[in-house]
Amino acid sequence: MPTDYDGTEYPDAESSAGLAGIPDGFQRLWTPHRIAYIEQGGVSPGDDCVFCTAPTLTDEQALIAHRGELAYVILNLFPYNSGHLLVVPYRHIATYDSATPEEVAEIGSLTQTAMRVLTQTARADGFNLGMNQGAIAGAGIAAHLHQHVVPRWATDANFFPIIARTKAIPRLLGEVRDEIAAAWPPSSLE
Repeated sequence: MPTDYDGTEYPDAESSAGLAGIPDGFQRLWTPHRIAYIEQGGVSPGDDCVFCTAPTLTDEQALIAHRGELAYVILNLFPYNSGHLLVVPYRHIATYDSATPEEVAEIGSLTQTAMRVLTQTARADGFNLGMNQGAIAGAGIAAHLHQHVVPRWATDANFFPIIARTKAIPRLLGEVRDEIAAAWPPSSLE
């Protein structure tokens, strides 16, 4: 009966030890939930901004956790940790200094609420907050301003990112979005 690293037994799991083939020395990280991205196909190149497109979709399709008046909160499709959120203004601007005082205030308010919700739902021990301004500064999507809210836990560091450049994310994005959206207070000012 196969066992996990912590001794958990999996009676229905099939051991690969007796299967045909020659072991190649690689460990396998099984991620069957990612088949949705494969079946969807590659994103066609173009000038469409994902942060401008997201609000035109349903919250479930876009993984939007909350919609404000001037900005919204969305899950990062490539999260550093489970619950990694982005606070994004609706207006297509590239840098923080282009935001209006009202947008800055709402981005700040939504960030605070995101921290409270993640503390409640995911029991986060801390947070990394940040904005990468421009491609040279590490912005993956440099043309549209967004702030990262990354929940952290005392036990979230392991060898995967260092040795294998891999992050193990324990929960599905849709599941996390549903939990955060349900816990979001009726007014983000609460």
